[in-house]
Amino acid sequence: MAEIGDLQRFDNPKQLMAWIGLVPAEHSSGKRIKRGEITRTGNAAARSMLIESAWHYRFPAREGQALRERSAKIPERIRSIAWKAQLRLCGKFRRLAASGKRTVKIVTAIAREPAGFVWDIARQFPSPVGEARG
Repeated sequence: MAEIGDLQRFDNPKQLMAWIGLVPAEHSSGKRIKRGEITRTGNAAARSMLIESAWHYRFPAREGQALRERSAKIPERIRSIAWKAQLRLCGKFRRLAASGKRTVKIVTAIAREPAGFVWDIARQFPSPVGEARG
């Protein structure tokens, strides 16, 4: 959040993902659409954090004691969104790996989605800090 700043400036999660640089470049002409590597625009530190965190989704989803203790004061709706994201992303990693996709491509695809979940949480629970600046 410190790297991204105020999420209110993004109208939808795709704008946030594009700003971070986790969307594929596109070279289109007429009916021909060619997508390339990720654009790598925006904040490299935020992109790196999302990529690094995406590597952890190769393991099964679980909620250990330490995580339960750390998240005890977080509202239940936020924890619910986070757990839903955990299950979805772990499952997506396994499905893409089983289909034969390269691991680095899977990680990049997985890294895009937490940005969307963060955007959703920020919309549902605006930060008091962001409101003070507004």
